[in-house]
Amino acid sequence: MKRHAVRYALALIVGIASMAVAVLGLIQLLIRIPIYTDNWVLLISVSLLLVFLVLLVVRYLVLLWLGYLHHVEARAAGPSSEAIHLPPVTIIVPAYNEGAVIGAAIKSLLELDYPAYEVLVVDDGSSDNTREVVAALEGRYGDVTVRLVCKGNGGKATALNTGLALARHDFVLCMDGDSRLAPQTLKVAMRHFSDSRVAAVAGNVKVANRQTLWTRLQALEYIEGLNMARRAQGFLRVVNIVPGPIGVFRREVLLGLDGYDTDTFAEDADLTLKLLTAGWHLVYEDGAQAWTEAPESLLDLLKQRYRWTRGILQALKKRAAWLVGPRHGFGIWLSLNLMFFEAILWPAVNVLGNGLFAVVAIWSGVGQYVLFWWLLLTLLDVVAALYTVAMEEEELKLVPYAVIYRFFFIIVIDVAKLLATVEELFGVRMTWGKLERTGRI
Repeated sequence: MKRHAVRYALALIVGIASMAVAVLGLIQLLIRIPIYTDNWVLLISVSLLLVFLVLLVVRYLVLLWLGYLHHVEARAAGPSSEAIHLPPVTIIVPAYNEGAVIGAAIKSLLELDYPAYEVLVVDDGSSDNTREVVAALEGRYGDVTVRLVCKGNGGKATALNTGLALARHDFVLCMDGDSRLAPQTLKVAMRHFSDSRVAAVAGNVKVANRQTLWTRLQALEYIEGLNMARRAQGFLRVVNIVPGPIGVFRREVLLGLDGYDTDTFAEDADLTLKLLTAGWHLVYEDGAQAWTEAPESLLDLLKQRYRWTRGILQALKKRAAWLVGPRHGFGIWLSLNLMFFEAILWPAVNVLGNGLFAVVAIWSGVGQYVLFWWLLLTLLDVVAALYTVAMEEEELKLVPYAVIYRFFFIIVIDVAKLLATVEELFGVRMTWGKLERTGRI
């Protein structure tokens, strides 16, 4: 354990040092660009890039440092799950047309390393064979029970609320029908509830289907982008999104807050903010892993991120007053504002800053600096990818995808976020639009 901690600390030091080198190179690059006093457009674009650079580096360093503290804290706690009481848990699986994946999901749940639990599948009016697949698996498996409940179609939030109402145990794990949990998930997650202030544990979501360029980039994004931020938030107990594929909750707390609302496109983010603003602690457990099926085509990916963005904006809008000033503490206020920053401000700076700089630099005859900027910023992403992939003991073959991560994948995602933001501001109507499953979990 000590050797692992030393390697982790060394990785952190190497990562920060490498970032410092890249940052110094980027700053030197920007200040050497010949900016003439009458070329105010180039001056503005370079200024935007400097702001972007500062924000990018500060974000990386803060997340890396807090993530390291989270790691140290988790290691200090040790594998205490064997020594604490492990109460029975209800696993709620909302399902709508999940026939291709629901069978594999339930079979993986039967392999969990946990004393006693029930699997409650809530069929939300499926029109495929979801109900038949689950019905064939109903019954008792030792101390584990599989149950099926059927209802009319009303959306994922209503299915989850039905599961909450019918759950037989005091703790619930909410997941997606296209997810597969790692065997140790419940054990490592439940130990956090020894702290009575903890209402929820966010798990570690990983991409299962890594056969295409888009899914491999998403696999890297989940590791470098989403999980790195969630780990840092977990150290502060202010996780701002307990992900849909894996979240463990105190049932009585959710019932006391009337469960999931149905007025957003991101019920998981909305519920998380409801818990945060009620003053509860929300933590992150990287050992609680859920493997999920990511969109395999660009169109499906854009639909997913478009929906996520609009849902997050809807959840934040309901709590606009919390963005102004702290109420239950600085950490909660900071977490909500970081969510707002990541959803709106960060994509705008990323797309507009880089786009404006590239256009104006080429127009002004200094196009070679665009290449230098890309190379140095790519180095920054490669370092972050190496660090986070090593931290999660993931596949090193994901690291080369960092070369196209920021100036290809993230730009595409951020453009979708900007379009979603504009449409949300103007109240453009949209429906959920369920993604098709391929059954690769």
